[in-house]
Amino acid sequence: MTDHTEASPTPKTRTNRPGAFALLVNNRLAAGGLLVLGVLVITALAAPILPLADPNATAPADRLHLPFTPNHPFGTDMLGRDILSRLIWGTRVSLAVGVSATLIAAFFGSLIGLIAGFSSKRVDSVLMRGIDMVMAFPYILLALSIVAVLGPGLINALYAIAVVNIPFFARNIRGITLGLSRREFVDAARLSGKSRPHILLSEILPNVLPVIVITMSTTIGWMIIETAGLSFLGLGAQPPQADLGSMLGEGRKILFTYPHVSLVPGVMIFALVMSINLIGDGVRDILDPRLRSGALARPVARTAVARSRKPDTRPLMEATVLDVKNLRTEFRIGSTVLKAVGGVDLHLMPGECLGLVGESGSGKSVTAMSIMGLVPTPPGEIAGGSIFYRGEDLVAAKDSRIRVLRGGAVSHVFQDPLSTLHPLFTIADQLIETILAHQPMSRTEARDHALDLLKQVRISNPDERLNAYPHELSGGMRQRVCIAMALANDTEIIIADEPTTALDVTVQAQVLALMDNLRREKNAAILFITHDFGVVSAICDRVAVMYAGRIVETGRTEDILNSPAHPYTRKLIDCVPVLGEPERRLEAIEGLPPSVDDLPRGCAFAPRCPYADADCRHGDIALTATNGGRAVRCIHPLAQTTEETVVG
Repeated sequence: MTDHTEASPTPKTRTNRPGAFALLVNNRLAAGGLLVLGVLVITALAAPILPLADPNATAPADRLHLPFTPNHPFGTDMLGRDILSRLIWGTRVSLAVGVSATLIAAFFGSLIGLIAGFSSKRVDSVLMRGIDMVMAFPYILLALSIVAVLGPGLINALYAIAVVNIPFFARNIRGITLGLSRREFVDAARLSGKSRPHILLSEILPNVLPVIVITMSTTIGWMIIETAGLSFLGLGAQPPQADLGSMLGEGRKILFTYPHVSLVPGVMIFALVMSINLIGDGVRDILDPRLRSGALARPVARTAVARSRKPDTRPLMEATVLDVKNLRTEFRIGSTVLKAVGGVDLHLMPGECLGLVGESGSGKSVTAMSIMGLVPTPPGEIAGGSIFYRGEDLVAAKDSRIRVLRGGAVSHVFQDPLSTLHPLFTIADQLIETILAHQPMSRTEARDHALDLLKQVRISNPDERLNAYPHELSGGMRQRVCIAMALANDTEIIIADEPTTALDVTVQAQVLALMDNLRREKNAAILFITHDFGVVSAICDRVAVMYAGRIVETGRTEDILNSPAHPYTRKLIDCVPVLGEPERRLEAIEGLPPSVDDLPRGCAFAPRCPYADADCRHGDIALTATNGGRAVRCIHPLAQTTEETVVG
């Protein structure tokens, strides 16, 4: 008797995604800068309690002692003052002035930028013309002029440095705010009845705040240098007060005879500014959501391979053009491992179209991108398995070989052609670049070939379309251009990742018919990724159904559509409406797919399956071959249940 009682869900483990500090420390340069700056800041803050000499006490008898003199580790200046004491107190002053000037410039500059970018055109023009007037003067001359008007002094130097840096913040924040103010979420906030100040504070500011923080983190060092420059000229800190700039200026007259008087504060300025800039770069990476993936390195050119053991080096079938065996692709984010692809087996014959079907998040796109090493690393890596192209293991191939195959033997057609095509280059430029990367021909010959490609994909007026930019074409035409790029070098495998999802039904049918005709003419194999069984029935010879990173059923299209064996496949088919059958009830799959970092034991579909029993919830369930080239990962397949019912 089948047990329909669902097992109690296991508590989900806490995702150990690294925090901001862990990411910062993971960046070695930023961690080094943080360590140096931390030591300097702690030392400067502890100046009042450290056993230091009076920084302003002169002792002519002890003037110009060299470093490592007893009681004067860094020596003395020309008035006999202890350089170490003045260095620590001067660093304290320079840090306070640099941070204060940055905060003032960031507050007023960001405020001006937010108001100018979000207000009316008149307010924007008035504010930005004022900023333009300030920027018309060289900033150091403007700072000197302000100090000359206000008078020499550290506070006046602080105001001058802050004022001349306000336009820098205002310009950056205004540009970002201007772009955000035209986004859909801002329109939605307006429709909800929020006031303009409320939208500015609750919708715009949170999106701009990371940019403000990044700009501040990279500006503090520059502010310290500017303040030191004014003090070096005698317009900042006044004697006997010490800051790094004034110490540097006092030692310039004896630079060649007693270089340590200038060298010590100069090295301190270098260490201070360099550490702040390194931390600023680290903060920028942390706040970039594209880089918050467990490591601060940018994605490399090819997916990393971390196979624990060497797999079988023989393809499953000699006649296949593509043979994937036990492919496992994982994403490592901190201590969390996301098993996006958990052991996939599939193959493609020349001229065959294989449909890879499943819900969003089932691992279809990751499987396709793993074939040519396009999964971004970090955090992705191929953890196991083999990918054979005509008997050659692509996972073990060199990077130079993969570059040759990409766009040549294996091509991709992605879902959104507008983001795939480069917005700043014409269609001709992009097609010609694709051709010349793999074929030795002149640019004129490549252009003629590009024209032929546009004709093959049924684009009207191909001569005019060659000189067009992607935004000047419709969605259907852009997708045809992407298909033309995929066919540019007599490709043997086309990986189409939901290429018709963003198109209307009419254009979708045209693109499907085009791909079907071209693959028969070129004898190219197609791996077609989709979640729509209607598309599968129109173009695919075979189907592989994917769930939670694994293939759960595969076979010929007509067999799968007529008699699905896996309950998940049955549910997917029942979700598709059929024209001419208005009385047919559309089913829905209850629940959600499992998280790939916490997959249930046994069958991953068991918590949502109406036929699951206790046997389905433990042990590994293998993909079992049946008659007619079919295979199913289920211990209670529907075909068997139906047959037993009929016989009984």
